[in-house]
Amino acid sequence: MPIEAKSLNEECGLFGIWNQKHAAYLTYDGLHALQHRGQEGAGIVANQNGHLKRHKGLGLLTHVFNKPEYLESLPGKAALGHVRYSTAGSHGIENIQPMMFTGIHAYPFALAHNGNLTNAKTLRKQLTDDGQTFKASSDSEILGKLIENNPKPNFIDRLKDSLNQIRGGFAFILMTPDSMIAALDPNGFRPLVIGKRDDGSTIICSETCALDQVHAKYVRDVEPGEIVIVNDDGIKSEKFTDNTELSVCSMEYIYFSRPDSVIRGVSVSRARHRMGQILAKEQPTPNADVVMAVPNSSFEAAIGYSTASGIPFDMGLVKNQYVARTFIEPTQSEREHGVRMKLSVVRPAVEGKNIVLVDDSIVRGTTSKYIVRLLKANGAKSVNVRIASPVLKFPCFYGIDIRTADELIGAHYSVDGIRKQIESDSLGYLSVNGLTKAIGHLSNNQYNGLCTAYFDGNYPTKLYDYQKEFDEEAKDLGLYKGMKA
Repeated sequence: MPIEAKSLNEECGLFGIWNQKHAAYLTYDGLHALQHRGQEGAGIVANQNGHLKRHKGLGLLTHVFNKPEYLESLPGKAALGHVRYSTAGSHGIENIQPMMFTGIHAYPFALAHNGNLTNAKTLRKQLTDDGQTFKASSDSEILGKLIENNPKPNFIDRLKDSLNQIRGGFAFILMTPDSMIAALDPNGFRPLVIGKRDDGSTIICSETCALDQVHAKYVRDVEPGEIVIVNDDGIKSEKFTDNTELSVCSMEYIYFSRPDSVIRGVSVSRARHRMGQILAKEQPTPNADVVMAVPNSSFEAAIGYSTASGIPFDMGLVKNQYVARTFIEPTQSEREHGVRMKLSVVRPAVEGKNIVLVDDSIVRGTTSKYIVRLLKANGAKSVNVRIASPVLKFPCFYGIDIRTADELIGAHYSVDGIRKQIESDSLGYLSVNGLTKAIGHLSNNQYNGLCTAYFDGNYPTKLYDYQKEFDEEAKDLGLYKGMKA
């Protein structure tokens, strides 16, 4: 199994606004709130009287727009922005979004995408065989090519036809000369919300925290299989399919979304707190002295664990927010050095204590092992790891950057085997039932509200291009037969 100090990688973030004289500036502000969803690159397209103009680049938003003239060069009353983490395609500038397309009949449009298409290989080959050329390696370009080459004269009809050809998890926002258009896959894997400002502008974005950032009020979620059209006439809703079944990605609640966001009426912060409370009941830790969190996405779960167990919470680990992301480092030793730079220990909180260490997940186990060793090196008597999600052992094909189970320690070892690998004194995970209960009103199975495929292998859709590969890997690893001790 590959050993990397790499955690789960964030999704992309989308932000679009219509009827706002400072559109590009508010888009920049909105993308700031979504920076956690992608730090690889950023871009904004502005719409000035039907003319689309773009600025994009590699790096954080503040790096890409590090000169005032970049935003000044994007006038117009509508804008579309994107922050990217690559779930498909390379890390090059050509894959940074929004992407621009000429369209047919001289009807240009821009497109921003969050998710992953499970039939991208098949569609790319079909389009290539038909003589189409691609500028990028990302699957996001495929929808644009399908729209460009659809013969129907009406743009919405071309979009509907194209959306019905793609499969997988996708949230799109498109900008045309006269409209902003959002579309969500039939399962609603990724969050996408609509908001309004008091000045009359309309916003569509990935999370409600971005609405808060620009002082907009939440209106509603974009529904699975829905197209939302925003223009000077108002907001219009259409369906591109009625074959829908809500399957929100459970990792949005566990890890990806900001704690101050609300997804489908469920507070992310409150859901994580409940995960910790239920985890404390399912996986108690007798004789523990203190509960600690692996910063930062585990704080709410750790506090929930402390509340339910009565074990006091303390800050034992501190994260340095200004260290570069470790996964881009070229060697294993440099990646491990990056982890050491990110975390430090509050020794008086740790020394001589039996610790409950709460984390949101274990992906490969390398970081968990390092943290356990770090705490023990600072005097911890014992480190009992508690994970506020089920065992992560199946890959994701809808937008998380884990395409193979071989990357996951949970696909190779039993819980006790993982415990031995990370060198903790004990290890306990939240159950799938506990997870669905914590998230609240969503139903207790992935076909009625929540996708838990990464934990139980119950994918709510066909996997198309990935199916054969997944079946072979699942058989080789014995994913349905139990793990190594």
